Order: sequence, then structure tokens, then C-alpha cells
Amino acid sequence: MSDFIASEDRALLAEHQLDSFEALWALELEAVDEPNTERGGYSTVSRLQLGERAYYLKRQTNHLTRSLAHPFGEPTFARELRNIQRYQELGIPALQAAFFAERRFPGKHCAILLTRALDGWTDMYELLGQWPQLGAARQRAIILAVAALAKQLHEAAQLHGCFYPKHIFLREQGEGFSACLIDLEKTRPMRLRRTDRIKDLETLLRRASVWEPAEVQLFLQHYLAADEDLAQWSQRLGLRQQHKAARR
Repeated sequence: MSDFIASEDRALLAEHQLDSFEALWALELEAVDEPNTERGGYSTVSRLQLGERAYYLKRQTNHLTRSLAHPFGEPTFARELRNIQRYQELGIPALQAAFFAERRFPGKHCAILLTRALDGWTDMYELLGQWPQLGAARQRAIILAVAALAKQLHEAAQLHGCFYPKHIFLREQGEGFSACLIDLEKTRPMRLRRTDRIKDLETLLRRASVWEPAEVQLFLQHYLAADEDLAQWSQRLGLRQQHKAARR
């Protein structure tokens, strides 16, 4: 995959002489969490502040995913960039990429993905931890925003594949909330639409365990199309939850 620089970020990166793989790779920054050592490689995330604009700089070495199109593997960031661009084309709210590049060295396949920080947004996991203190109006607004995001995602025939509360970010606007998605590495077009929809929803609802049954029903009411039966979907989700619980 060729190098990518978003037009909105090109001038700022150039101003700081950070518009190349070499410059970004050489930056000495503190990691914001533990390195990811899955897939036999190494991947880190650091925060990069350039004036008033903030980014997350992700760098990886031999952190590869294999597919029919790439039987010898490609950086997972290359796949994530394609998914970010696909979401943008489909109008699904998600994180935005500023820069991508990959390089091959002897014994190493390295890649960089720079994304814009979601400052001013809060992940759903944190909000669920504050749930009792949020108040009924804000709780309802969050549920409706997440339901709208899930509906938009699935109407575009996309499976997120990792639809956890920590990957859903929300921002309060007026009396409501906006919602968007991060972590698009595992997303893909749906194959079995109903099965894939249930897979995403069960992943979310199992982790939103602080929601009362009435709140789950509110979520489903606003997620489902007018011709879909709420009771049937509740039953399907319950069966999948039981299946997942039995496997643990």
C-alpha cells in the first residue's frame, strides 16, 4: 500500500517535519498503554500533540494479518486504514486517519498509522461506569445515540467485529449525544446479515451489563426496523448470550 497523508493534516505535519515515515518512526514518545505483542510482532500507541491538534501515533513491527489477498501477511494497520476509508465512504461515524506508511527492512515489516485524537469524546465503557450518576435524561440520550450508530453500521452492511463499549465514543451535544467508532481492524462486510447483526449486538449488550431490561428494550426498539419483531430479537440475543456463557 502506498503512503497516505490526509489533505487536512498535510500542512501541519509538514510544518513540524513529520510528513514522512522516517520522521514519525524516529520520534521518541511515551506509550499510552502496554505494547501489543500478538501475532508474533510488536505494536505501540503514543499520543502526539502538534499545537492545538492531537493525534495517536501507532507503530508496529511484524504485526501482520494474513488473508487470501495477502497470504504472506500485511500490517494490520494497512487493513485498518482501508476500513477507516470504507467507513468514511459509507458515512459511518468513526475515527479519522491522518497518515499511513509501511516499510520493509531485512527481517522486519514496519508500519505507521496516525489518527486524530478524539479529544472531547468519552468512551462508552467509562460512561457505563458512571451510569447511576448520569441521570435518566442523559442515560436515555446515550442509549439512543448508540442504537442509532449500530443501526447505521448495520444498514451499511458492515460488521464491526469488536463492538465493545470501549470502542464506542460519545460526545454530548445539546440535549443529545453523538457517537462514533474506533478499532476497525476486524470490521468487514456482512456475510450472514442477521447472524452478523446479532454477533455485534450481543457483544455490546453483554458488556453493558449495568443496563436494566427496560433500557435494553429501549435500545432494541430504536435499533430495529419497523417490520422487525422485538420479542424475536430479544430471544435470539438471549440464546446467543447463553451459548457464549456455556463456552466460558
